[in-house]
Amino acid sequence: MNAPDIPPDTPRQTPPGTSPSGVTLRSMVSADIAAVHDLERRLFPVDAWPLQMFIDELAQAETRHYLVAEASGAIVGYAGLMCIEPIADVQTIAVVPAQEGRGIGSALLTELIRESRRRRAADVLLEVRADNPRAQQLYRRFGFEQIHVRRRYYRDGVDALIMRLQLQAAENPPAGDTPSNTNPANTPHQTPHQTTPRETGQA
Repeated sequence: MNAPDIPPDTPRQTPPGTSPSGVTLRSMVSADIAAVHDLERRLFPVDAWPLQMFIDELAQAETRHYLVAEASGAIVGYAGLMCIEPIADVQTIAVVPAQEGRGIGSALLTELIRESRRRRAADVLLEVRADNPRAQQLYRRFGFEQIHVRRRYYRDGVDALIMRLQLQAAENPPAGDTPSNTNPANTPHQTPHQTTPRETGQA
């Protein structure tokens, strides 16, 4: 199922009450790409997505949904989803270190799950580093369960845990709290872009 028709450069606000005080979540637009890519290179210096990848991802509105989080007029986080019914894949979640601990990452993840439901996905998949227990715990609180391990998947040799949220069985997501920055592209349902998921500090 395709997402509702939204002009590509018209930010879409998330429902009131879904983001921390002073933080606004909205749809990512082409004018955001330069700032997002700058954050990408700072947060993921080893395997940052190239600028063109963000351009390509944003151009695929029928199967993609990207968000930014803004505070005091600056982008402080971003997240992306690919959804090809019945599977949704969390492509990336990132929050700048100075804004960690405010629940921005949780708000972004909550909105990605909502979008997955709107697009009638049955499952949401993501990848997380095996050495990031805080992120794993947060995802489990949202209802994600580990279903697979990809050995030595990351460039530094760390395993990737594949986690799945079955939307039919999912309860309301927990409020607040803070997932780690993670870019879980390349779940068992591969995306067109062959990228390696990344993680930094806590969101």
